[in-house]
Amino acid sequence: MKRILFSLIAAMAFGTVAKAQNLQVHYDLGKERKMITTTLEMFKPDKYGSTFFFVDFDYSNEDNRGTENGISLGYMEIARSFKWKETQKFEPRVEFNSGGAWFGPINNAWLVGGQYTFNTADFSKILTLQANLKHIKDGTINDDFSQENLVGFQLTAVWALQFMEGKLSCLGFADFWREDTFFGDKKYRFLTEPQLWYNFNSNFSFGGEIEMSNNFVEDGFQVNPTLAAKWTF
Repeated sequence: MKRILFSLIAAMAFGTVAKAQNLQVHYDLGKERKMITTTLEMFKPDKYGSTFFFVDFDYSNEDNRGTENGISLGYMEIARSFKWKETQKFEPRVEFNSGGAWFGPINNAWLVGGQYTFNTADFSKILTLQANLKHIKDGTINDDFSQENLVGFQLTAVWALQFMEGKLSCLGFADFWREDTFFGDKKYRFLTEPQLWYNFNSNFSFGGEIEMSNNFVEDGFQVNPTLAAKWTF
């Protein structure tokens, strides 16, 4: 599962918001994964803020978690930030997440909070920090096996660094949040996915990412690299 939030800052960095839509194809090299993931994302700014969404699909194989060939996971996020003047650094935001996988549905989640962006004058270095309240539908199970909504928090950092006159891009995000698991046990989760791209031109890029997580899909610390190609249109 990927959570790609790069379109906003990448578009600012390149100064080309008209080309903020892209399709990524990743081959996951992680242990017992060896699968393809596609990510379609879009960023659309306007005078009142911006809209961002992405959709992920994991394509499993017969050796991947015992599933047959096909889509083993689908996941989407859509977010809207709000502003009232052009030079505004702090923007309130709302976000919705949902999906489904071979192990069952991914619970619907609403996030409400704000984000603040730091950048150099030429937008070659950008950092966005987010703080959100997170509401997960049926996010925990009580002692009587009834389900209950969960309210927690999520902190996010998103960065974009451009080198070699835009030929090399280092993009990434880091999430830290709290969830309740079975019978109200609290679990703190961490996920980061730094990406490195070589941009052959304004459309085609080749590179990859390293997904690093703690207590995310599985307990403990995990490292899963990918090789990837990206087409921006």
